[in-house]
Amino acid sequence: MSRHLLSIDDLGAEGIEEVLKLADSFVEVSHRDIARVPALRGKTVVSLFYEDSTRTRLSFETAARRLSADTMTFSVSTSSVKKGESLRDTVQTIDAMGVDAIVVRHRSAGVPHQVAHWSTSAVINAGDGWHEHPTQALLDCYTIRQRLGGVAGKHIAIVGDIKHSRVARSNILAFTALGADVTIVAPPTLLPPSLAGWPVTVSHDLDAVLPKVDVVYLLRLQNERMTEALLPSAREYTARYGLTRARAALLADDAIVMHPGPMNRGVEIAAEVADLPSSVITQQVANGVAVRQAVLFLLLGSGASRAA
Repeated sequence: MSRHLLSIDDLGAEGIEEVLKLADSFVEVSHRDIARVPALRGKTVVSLFYEDSTRTRLSFETAARRLSADTMTFSVSTSSVKKGESLRDTVQTIDAMGVDAIVVRHRSAGVPHQVAHWSTSAVINAGDGWHEHPTQALLDCYTIRQRLGGVAGKHIAIVGDIKHSRVARSNILAFTALGADVTIVAPPTLLPPSLAGWPVTVSHDLDAVLPKVDVVYLLRLQNERMTEALLPSAREYTARYGLTRARAALLADDAIVMHPGPMNRGVEIAAEVADLPSSVITQQVANGVAVRQAVLFLLLGSGASRAA
């Protein structure tokens, strides 16, 4: 792995496989009575989150602690950002404390790349605007491999708000790099302005796609990123693109249901469908810790150094 993880493209197929293989070891460790190893003792990992987060922030902090690293959490609401401090000054202040890794989430695309220019620490993109969310894609690949034996040759449908989804972008890169066929299913208003270069098939008919897929991956409607009215109503969206109990019955017996969270039960997924045995949503969360342990170890452990 290179010095930073800013995009799935930083890894390629071989790099993704390296992370997934190492994650197997950390999943095994997680089942021990004491799920902690001293791999990153003496290292410090900072969570620099300018957007709200539950799963990603807690997952990274849990991963760091299980590797015996020290953790620091940056809170915008109680920081000098409220006094007008710039992002650059905040990053350079944190970096001057001698930290080893900065995990960055920001509402604007490209911010983690800029942080990497300003910092001597390893930088991990934990989500930047509509752009990417690479560790989410890694944990999703891991979960598919765990349940279905691998990603190669699988048909994966990503359904919903593709336009505003950094998860969709990273997952398309990761799934196709590992040999999956990806179909995106969405109303035209929730597709990007251009799909040129996207290695995907596009459909607007969820009912026709569901019987053919191994994985249905549902996305939340990101109303906080919408600057215009893109849908008549949430009810109409659910009627055409929600995974209802009736639609779930169209899936093959061994197909799985995924969602990056947070879920809007009753909108993109029916409450009872989220709790079916075919749903691996909580499994995704659990696997996120092991996958992020693998990422942190590859960046900071095994001979990696802050000056690398």
